[in-house]
Amino acid sequence: MEHTDLSAYFTHTCTRIKQVSFPIGTTHLEPPIALAPMAGITDRPYRDLVRSFGVGLMVSEMVASQEMVQAKPGVRERAELSADVENTAVQLAGREAIWMAEAARQVADRGAKVIDINMGCPAKKVTNGFSGSALLKTPDHALSLIEAVVSAVDVPVTLKTRLGWDDNCLNAPDVARRAQDVGVQMVTIHGRTRCQFYKGSADWRAISEVRAAIDVPLLANGDIVDTDTARAALTASGANGVMIGRGAQGKPWLLAQVAHDIWGSPAPDVPEGSDLVDMISKHYEAVLGFYGLDLGLRVSRKHLGWYMDQAQTPSVLRRQVLTAIAPAEVLDLLPEAILGANREITA
Repeated sequence: MEHTDLSAYFTHTCTRIKQVSFPIGTTHLEPPIALAPMAGITDRPYRDLVRSFGVGLMVSEMVASQEMVQAKPGVRERAELSADVENTAVQLAGREAIWMAEAARQVADRGAKVIDINMGCPAKKVTNGFSGSALLKTPDHALSLIEAVVSAVDVPVTLKTRLGWDDNCLNAPDVARRAQDVGVQMVTIHGRTRCQFYKGSADWRAISEVRAAIDVPLLANGDIVDTDTARAALTASGANGVMIGRGAQGKPWLLAQVAHDIWGSPAPDVPEGSDLVDMISKHYEAVLGFYGLDLGLRVSRKHLGWYMDQAQTPSVLRRQVLTAIAPAEVLDLLPEAILGANREITA
């Protein structure tokens, strides 16, 4: 199957509103909203799709720095960028300065406009390797990694982290301040500790302590799923903008809609009916083209599942779509899966 170029398929001209932008080095985040890095989700096909509706900044899925430098299979693809992307950050994770610095140089050379450092991933396979949010337990070491990355590249470096390791280690304000002092130009805070994982509710008010500690732009993250929660997070945290992750699953236009509602940026043309089926079909084909058939089928299923969640597709039909191994069969089933379910609900 030929690779489908989503950026060519979806073209939108966005009139940027300077009043709601802020600088990240020489880059401007306008509107002040970002797509969160999500492992196995924010790959190039999905970022291209979200970008087509309009977004301030997109962040790649997490890239392991040592594996990036050593060119382990499948790793560099996570950092792959479309040729014309001006607003994409590549997120790096690691525990050794030498690998973090070299990986940063490589992704900057490949076109990344921003390097984001992961200090927030709570997954055990990451924290057991003393990376991700585990770095909150060793802030001096974390700062050495940040300094190494800042020194290695000319593009802006940002930081994404959490409130702390646990309720006894709520050190995000201090870590953010020290990161700013060594050159980090934006900070994103997920309003949970590492030990909370994704349980409970994000504490947006606690993010305000980071706001008070730093002068660089701040994004609030966690449980932001629509315009109302974005507004609430901004009010409680005092942040400059928001980062949205899981809320955009199955709704790639969500960030543009929130940006329109809050900051007045152009409203997205949200697809409906056959246009929605066409968008989903193009996304499906783009995933297969990017990964190849075998891996592409597996990766695409999560996205198809989220689209069908929105459409409330009946379980039998949903199962048919997710278990089909012939792309033509999936494409034939999509109109009924997406539109037929809505007609049944309306009836």
